[in-house]
Amino acid sequence: MSKNIKKGKITVTITIAIACFALVLIMFMQFKIVNETDITSIENMRETELRTELANWKAKYEEANEKYIETIAKVEEYQKTKQSNEETEKLVDEELEQINKMLGKTDVEGAGIEIILRQTDNLEISKINADDLLVIVNALKLAGAEAISINDERIINMTDIVNINTSNSYNLFVKINGQRILEPYIIKAIGNQTYLESGLLGVGGYVDELKKIGHDVTIEKVNKLRINKYNDEIKTKYME
Repeated sequence: MSKNIKKGKITVTITIAIACFALVLIMFMQFKIVNETDITSIENMRETELRTELANWKAKYEEANEKYIETIAKVEEYQKTKQSNEETEKLVDEELEQINKMLGKTDVEGAGIEIILRQTDNLEISKINADDLLVIVNALKLAGAEAISINDERIINMTDIVNINTSNSYNLFVKINGQRILEPYIIKAIGNQTYLESGLLGVGGYVDELKKIGHDVTIEKVNKLRINKYNDEIKTKYME
């Protein structure tokens, strides 16, 4: 009886030991599987994250590169526009300067002639008046004068040269551009010196006529003659 009981205990012990061993083995296998599963999952997750991050950086790079190319294109366009505007502005400035010169709105210098008219003391000879000055100015224009002034009053197309107080020829005076001027009359003209001088002298030249009457008239060639600009505003009444 005791042997059977002892044999039964041994059998139970062995059975429990085998069961425990089996349980431990199963737990170990499950732990290993779990570990392997977790490592694989983590590795897979890291690879996915890296791929996603790489894709994000690639997209950001492509976007930045596109913006860079777009910016470079705009800069080149701005430079071309700036250069074009600068060239256009330069041409406009040159044309405006030329127009102002032609209108008499700028001081100018150049080769030309200077005519000085002095009134004679002979009371029997009529005084030099606005009509005489007009004849000389027109002769200079016909000879190609590019700029003319009388006593530093710039002569332009709208300049008025008039006599004031014509009731007494010896009390009259001349107004140019609304300003009273007195003799001696100093006329400056820029242009071809030979043509300008020839337009006043020689057969039919008005300076010769004034000299014959008895007025003191001199003509001098000047290589660097300065003529001041027209200071008043150029106004039009009927042109729109």
